[in-house]
Amino acid sequence: MITIAIAEDHQALIDGLKLFLQNENDIQVVGEANDGEALIELVKIKRPTVVLTDIRMPKCDGIKATKIIKELFPETKVVCFSMFDQVEAVDQMMEAGASGYLLKNASLVTLLEAIRHVVKFGTYYDYNVILNHHHTKETIILSTREKEILRLVADGKSSQEIADILCIGKNTVDTHRKNIIKKFNIKGKNEFFRFAIERKYDFM
Repeated sequence: MITIAIAEDHQALIDGLKLFLQNENDIQVVGEANDGEALIELVKIKRPTVVLTDIRMPKCDGIKATKIIKELFPETKVVCFSMFDQVEAVDQMMEAGASGYLLKNASLVTLLEAIRHVVKFGTYYDYNVILNHHHTKETIILSTREKEILRLVADGKSSQEIADILCIGKNTVDTHRKNIIKKFNIKGKNEFFRFAIERKYDFM
């Protein structure tokens, strides 16, 4: 059972989320909070699997609350559910330890996908957030070899398979993968695979 704590200063949104999630057999909302301080206390008591939180909240914002929660309970997954798609907001939530970032204009089906994805794979970032994050920063250039590797990763190829296809060493492939991950500040293998699928045609 995935247990959820929701933090949002608009009660109507909380009520709507609870109504939607109550139909899922594998998910249970165990508590709600309207400010960051109340969220931290709620997490201490309920120890939810996932925390769904906004950034802008009274008393203690979502960024500070996330940092405290992750320090106390590193295993808890925090998903930011916010209207802010600015690079600074995304970076600060990631640095605080958030496992995911979702915009409030996302569908409820996408929200459900995000919750299950962070539990199973560790991270989930809204494609629109990723796209804005990358385009807002300075233009990032991939080498011809990096583009080839990115497309092969998107095709589901392992590092060894890529090495065989390109006739290069596996260590060379791994080095290129690390360079791509560093350039785009990608968090985790699963996020890298998702990024490769979504961006494979952007670097033709």
